[in-house]
Amino acid sequence: MGKVSVGFTMSLDGFIAEPNDDVGRLFKWYFGGDIAIPVPGTSMVFKVAPASVEIIQELLDAYGAIVTGRRDFDVSKAWGGKSPLGVPVFIVTHNAPQEWAHSEWFTFVTDGVESALEQAKKAAGDKKVAVGGTTITQQLLKAGLLDEIHIDLAPILLGDGIRLFDHLGTPIELESTRVIESKFATHLTFRIVK
Repeated sequence: MGKVSVGFTMSLDGFIAEPNDDVGRLFKWYFGGDIAIPVPGTSMVFKVAPASVEIIQELLDAYGAIVTGRRDFDVSKAWGGKSPLGVPVFIVTHNAPQEWAHSEWFTFVTDGVESALEQAKKAAGDKKVAVGGTTITQQLLKAGLLDEIHIDLAPILLGDGIRLFDHLGTPIELESTRVIESKFATHLTFRIVK
């Protein structure tokens, strides 16, 4: 089975979104470059700097499933009714919305994050499982179920917003495995030492 990986764009002061959930200033690296990369199954086209091409290709090719939380699903407006990466999405929630009961992309999991992760691993096969949402990320980190963290560090200080790594409780040791510098972001990958 593939790795369980979380990836977020983060400001230098540690925020992954502004207080109103806006990520526009953070996501500048997706659209500020010269190299066009169409997102399969959507009309979206990323325009990235040359050094970021490898990161985008990995994002589009390496993942076989996504685990995220209900808030992420709601804030993103269900990604327009389709999986953001064209892979199955397992959404941890207390209450599954009936209007999505027969979705081809979304499975609502009401028996916890571990169950959602197991289902996602089966769906992903040998590919990675992407993790989304701050609460789900924190739960998987605390449970020792996350393998790697990828941060696209944006050159901005937001001053306020939503943090990814609050409420972890104990230190978690990381090993740096990759650093790629780009014009609009520094791409950092860490293995979680277990």
